[in-house]
Amino acid sequence: MSSPSLLSVLKSPRVWLMLALGFASGLPLYLTSSTLAAWMTNEGVSLKTIGVFSLVGTSYTFKFAWAPLMDRYFPPFLGRRRGWLVVTQGLLMVALIAMGQVNPKENPFLMAALAALVAFFSASQDIVADAYRTDLLSEQERAFGVSVFTLGYRVGMVIALAVALILSDIIGWKYTYAAMGGFLIIGMVAAVLGPEPTAESPPSTLADAVIKPFQEYWRRGWPAILALLFIVAFRVGDAIAFRMYTPFVLKMGFTNTEYGIITKLPGMLGSISGAVVGGLLVTKIGLRRSLYLFGSAQALTNLLYLALYMHGKNDFFLAGTVATDNFTGGMGGAAITIFMTGLCNKNFSATQYALISSLAAVPMQVLGAVSGYLAEALGWTNFYVFTTVAMAPALVILAFIPRHVDRDIKPEAVTEHITRPTIAPEAAAELAAAAKKGAG
Repeated sequence: MSSPSLLSVLKSPRVWLMLALGFASGLPLYLTSSTLAAWMTNEGVSLKTIGVFSLVGTSYTFKFAWAPLMDRYFPPFLGRRRGWLVVTQGLLMVALIAMGQVNPKENPFLMAALAALVAFFSASQDIVADAYRTDLLSEQERAFGVSVFTLGYRVGMVIALAVALILSDIIGWKYTYAAMGGFLIIGMVAAVLGPEPTAESPPSTLADAVIKPFQEYWRRGWPAILALLFIVAFRVGDAIAFRMYTPFVLKMGFTNTEYGIITKLPGMLGSISGAVVGGLLVTKIGLRRSLYLFGSAQALTNLLYLALYMHGKNDFFLAGTVATDNFTGGMGGAAITIFMTGLCNKNFSATQYALISSLAAVPMQVLGAVSGYLAEALGWTNFYVFTTVAMAPALVILAFIPRHVDRDIKPEAVTEHITRPTIAPEAAAELAAAAKKGAG
């Protein structure tokens, strides 16, 4: 099967659709984590309270609980996937505007409730967006589509942090959160204009929607369990460091505007180049080796923050650190997403991906809650050393996952073979052609 040309890729509406939906999915994450942490830091909220606020994102951990409902039932317009996309994005917009009306120091419990609501709607959007991506893209489009979706996701995260921080100094937090909610129109328009997948029918009963996806996955045995353990462990170090990232930079003496301006362009360039280079490397050295390489690079990036702390406030040092962090994060995020997508049976895409991605979110929510305590107890030096070595268990687990893991844990009916040491030839050729020509 021949790989698509760059022109055909650029003409494909599915590619641009994945970019827009990835952007809408990535936008809310920082608005209940790092950006909210910056707001709370500005208001004088303690590090311990900021760390505990990680629990507002618990919905990301348990989204598999209501994913079967979104598989079985759906709004009476636009279809099963697009209908839910528009509904969840509209609710997100309203909830983000409401967050902007509350002062986190004066009304911490109300802010926590609204942030938890945003996280719930965001997790619900992720459920349907992941299922939509899995159902819509053909086998030939899957690898490139995942990379473009991941790129859009990273861009959304950067906008929600860098642009939001700059706007907060200009128009205040109230209108900043309203503006962030307005960005979700991009995802809503994409959902309305995009096609509705027709290949798969919804489960005939709620029992089928709830039980069969889990039965099918657990029947695969110990390789499937190891794969889940690896996904969880892969996030540990970054999850702990992630929550303290913004407080660390602001306590170094950078203002919101400085932080936003310095990190915006390097962050964007890092994410884009990371996606391109990461896609090329996956085709050259395979997914397994890429996970080793990208995971190690992500971990070592934490030492740059330690170097910044030892050096002192420096705009260029911060810009270089952020660029490198986003570069390795872009590579690692794309690789782990491809890995998780490859574990899903397309017949149960919404629920199985929700289960896998929910487990992947466990470190972010649970360990993030204690990150403030760790930072205060260890100090910044030991804190960043600890977050660096925390990647080691994941790399050890990966060594015990069967090399041809797709043969061991995937039913023969599932034809997506992207978890081998080398990805499917047609997908590899597609990614290589796109990456060599500078496609995102």
